[in-house]
Amino acid sequence: MTELRHRGAKDGDPTLEQQASEDKKDGVSDSESKPDTGVPEVPVSADDTPEVLNKALSGLSSRWKNWWVRGILTLAMISFFFFIIYLGPMVLMMIVLCVQIKCFQEIITIGYSVYHSYHLPWFRTLSWYFLLCVNYFFYGETVTDYFFTLVQREEPLRILSKYHRFISFALYLSGFCMFVLSLVKKHYRLQFYMFGWTHVTLLIVVTQSHLIIHNLFEGMIWFIVPISSVICNDIMAYMFGFFFGRTPLIKLSPKKTWEGFIGGLFSTIVFCALLSYVMAGYRYFVCPVEFNNDLNSFQVDCEPSELFQLQDYALPSVLESVTGWRTVRLYPFQIHSIALSSFASIVGPFGGFFASGFKRAFKIKDFANTIPGHGGIMDRFDCQYLMATFVNVYIASFIRGPNPTKVIQQLMALRADQQLHIFNALKAHLIEKGLLPALEEIIA
Repeated sequence: MTELRHRGAKDGDPTLEQQASEDKKDGVSDSESKPDTGVPEVPVSADDTPEVLNKALSGLSSRWKNWWVRGILTLAMISFFFFIIYLGPMVLMMIVLCVQIKCFQEIITIGYSVYHSYHLPWFRTLSWYFLLCVNYFFYGETVTDYFFTLVQREEPLRILSKYHRFISFALYLSGFCMFVLSLVKKHYRLQFYMFGWTHVTLLIVVTQSHLIIHNLFEGMIWFIVPISSVICNDIMAYMFGFFFGRTPLIKLSPKKTWEGFIGGLFSTIVFCALLSYVMAGYRYFVCPVEFNNDLNSFQVDCEPSELFQLQDYALPSVLESVTGWRTVRLYPFQIHSIALSSFASIVGPFGGFFASGFKRAFKIKDFANTIPGHGGIMDRFDCQYLMATFVNVYIASFIRGPNPTKVIQQLMALRADQQLHIFNALKAHLIEKGLLPALEEIIA
């Protein structure tokens, strides 16, 4: 769930002193480097490293002290990640919701600090109200889509599902009207600043976390492998950058290096291919999360699709001459894992670059000081959200086909006359295609 990040090779942002030094090198004076909006910078929090670690690492230089602090806490958080995977997909979904709320709080708090908007009428309440509305909409859509049989069985859920979008719109509209009523003449511009800030935050945080949950319900492997690829890339980019980094990668984050970037790329591809091979052999990881109406519980059990069945692949002649192998046995998912890990290593870091630019714009080192040596929760998820969107688009474009089960569920919810109409239309189509006699012989 987190990564050992080098404030450089996928790694981190310059301190305020470093940033000021860079501005001077660029020929920008202190007065010119300050925001042109007249907005004051957010105060930098003090060192939040636990006292126990401070004492244990007191004899080390700041560079190696930071390395050990990040390493120890990263191992602790990865261990926690394994634990919640063991607890199952429903616990993972709740963890994603908690992370989303914390990320929202961190970004909104920066907005409050930057614009001195703590005393705006109703606005702290409205920000959280909009978060509630958007979560109600997205989670309601997810429940209706993935747990249709449960929704249809319970009368209150069936009513809420039927009018879900209307209820969601009514809730949002109420918040919109409250915002308009809260407008005060001397705060107009500031209130609209924060209204926009809240909605952009909702777009970035809530929408992306909703996509993460969708990926999770397609099978835990679609959740674990992408997240692990970003974690691995951050760790290996940090390691290669820490020990071998010499060539700057991007001016936005001066400590990021080409050595870290390239080392992280190849390490991540190899790691994800191996992780995919291990996970693809277990139904617990590859089966979609479904609600079993007979057992009255959620389950992860299915006959694995061809994506998770070993197949023989012929090697190119070049590799055959090197390895001496004519074929290799792989899971098709391992081929897809190369695409996922490549995105995590090549495009994923731009989520970090975006976050670095955001923090430089407001002259802050981290989004918060939640995790010693790492910053806030948002500092750990700046790349994960971009990765979640890619995975969701990738599944929809290259993996997921029509789901007969969901089609049947929708048909069962129709009126009897509508079901009969669809039956007759399907029967006529099958007769026209010449398939109905064959079907009748099979049934006989």
